[in-house]
Amino acid sequence: MNPLCSRCNRVVYPTEKVNCLDKYWHKGCFSCEICKMTLNMKNYKGFEKRPYCNAHYPKTTFTSVADTPENLRLKQQSKMQSQVLYKEEFEKSKGKGFSVVADTPELQRIKKTQDQISNIKYHEEFEKSRMGGEAVPAQPHNPPSGYHQQPAASQNYNYEPEPTRPAAAAPPPSAGKRYRAVYDYMAADEDEVSFQDGDLIVDVQQIDEGWMYGRVERTGQQGMLPANYVEPF
Repeated sequence: MNPLCSRCNRVVYPTEKVNCLDKYWHKGCFSCEICKMTLNMKNYKGFEKRPYCNAHYPKTTFTSVADTPENLRLKQQSKMQSQVLYKEEFEKSKGKGFSVVADTPELQRIKKTQDQISNIKYHEEFEKSRMGGEAVPAQPHNPPSGYHQQPAASQNYNYEPEPTRPAAAAPPPSAGKRYRAVYDYMAADEDEVSFQDGDLIVDVQQIDEGWMYGRVERTGQQGMLPANYVEPF
């Protein structure tokens, strides 16, 4: 029998099932408890068996523990045990190959997003290199032995100077949309960008339903950002 979704209490079929936090969810129902941002197995954070995004994850406080001799002894003992276990695992893993990772739809989406970002950066670098290229200086021509050059007064130059080639025009400014951040966001991956509430996001390009690619005008950094953290400006 198919289980029920923890969010909408409807039947979850295997093709749309997400098993996380000891519960079952529809892919669309697996979202943040605060902002309802759609989450996945890579960017969610669980608290009391409920999913949260990075920005709205409840902050926990820790009590300070006195650094007593007994605590120091336990700390040292735990450290030694960790080193022993690490060496054992290292010895066991010697000679073993890499594990095969299943090509899931989520991994395919991430790969496609990274390919799009790589193409954008490649075109930017290509335009910069085309504008910054310099002509290679011509090598002097050495006349063959026995050749006598006529005086400059008797030489007759009947050629016209070659017109100079105009510099390539600068690439047109980006026509991307402008957005304004309505929440603070801290990047969770290398291809994401951090911003604060009120920051302007320019040159925005839509990647899919939940993610965009743009540049933070305040910091100059560019990367992926969640679509529900910003609004059109």
